[in-house]
Amino acid sequence: MAAGASAVTAQTQNATLRYMPFGDSITEIVCWRSKLWNKLQTTEWASVDFVGSGKTENNCRDTKYDRDNEGHSGFLAIDIANKKQLVGWLQKNPADVITMHLGTNDIVQQNKATTDIIAAFTTLIKQMRDHNPKIKIVVAQIIPLGLGNYNSKVQQLNAAITPWAVQQNSTDSPIWVVDQYTGFSGSSDNRDGVHPNDGGDTKMMNVWYPAIVKAFAAAKAEKTKTAITFTA
Repeated sequence: MAAGASAVTAQTQNATLRYMPFGDSITEIVCWRSKLWNKLQTTEWASVDFVGSGKTENNCRDTKYDRDNEGHSGFLAIDIANKKQLVGWLQKNPADVITMHLGTNDIVQQNKATTDIIAAFTTLIKQMRDHNPKIKIVVAQIIPLGLGNYNSKVQQLNAAITPWAVQQNSTDSPIWVVDQYTGFSGSSDNRDGVHPNDGGDTKMMNVWYPAIVKAFAAAKAEKTKTAITFTA
């Protein structure tokens, strides 16, 4: 039997992408997730499934959007890492893409050192990749605060995130860093000095969006396989 022409077709397997918004109250009791979901509805990413164990928000007056998230008010990055809480959350709600905005409570509640927070981030990245070696990760340089004298520590953490992410980056599981600090006012863009108001939610969504859609595209490519059929 002689081999004839080959036909190449693209076949998408498990096409629905699963996205986990992960963090503290700045992921949980906010509305940037609602704004993000609504913006995605006019794009090829309208079917992306937001995942997580919680559905809490901030009275966003939006009954349509996918409220699932893994935001946990008051939680420290260091505690989540050391207690392996993310491991269980990902087991229950697997993800192809994850965003992370963490570190605020480590600074405000316990004045943790930047090096300790970054070490926790490293542990969390390992836990993400142990769950899914090809998970796509978007990490935020966190928003400023409008109370206390915490922003110098916030800036120290944010400055450490970029070189850390470069070190942690991998081809199979890339990390995108987004700057949620620059252009965000801790006083006028937060409703209480910590959590974004409507304008702050819009700013956060607009900063997340370009990196998130790049992560979606990379995750979709992982799910798309090329099948070659040989005909006689």
